[in-house]
Parts: sequence; C-alpha cells; structure tokens
Amino acid sequence: MSDVRHVLVLPDRDAAEEVAEALAERFGVDEEPRLVRDALAGEDDAEDAQWLVVLRDEAGRLDADELNEFVAGWDGWREEP
Repeated sequence: MSDVRHVLVLPDRDAAEEVAEALAERFGVDEEPRLVRDALAGEDDAEDAQWLVVLRDEAGRLDADELNEFVAGWDGWREEP
C-alpha cells in the first residue's frame, strides 16, 4: 500500500465542506476527508484563508485530472505534490 494523498484547495470553508460531502457521492470514497484551514502567508486577517480537503487514496484509484475538474466547480484546484 502506498500513502497517496490528494490535496484539494478551496476558497472558503463552505466550499470545502460541500466538496468533502460530494466526494463520497461522486467518487465513492469511504474514508471521510480531512478539512484543514490554510492561512495565506503574510496575512493576519482570518478571512484570508484557503481551505484544504485532504483525501487519502492508498489504492491509487482516484484520477488526478478528474479530481481537478470536479473541484473546479467550487473555484478550487488539486494541488500537485
């Protein structure tokens, strides 16, 4: 087993929560993704933060391009490792 993780970057918490919920329906993921607040470097304002959805994919069955296209619907993207 590998330790493959996908990191999806979203503009706000609401979008991240929606994506985390929709992942199970769209891709059939079993494990709940982790939500992480990522403050932008040099920004003190709490509103200036991106949210990350971290998704484990040990079986390597999720396609990076499909995830990127999926998350684009919420103005997000998949971060390249």
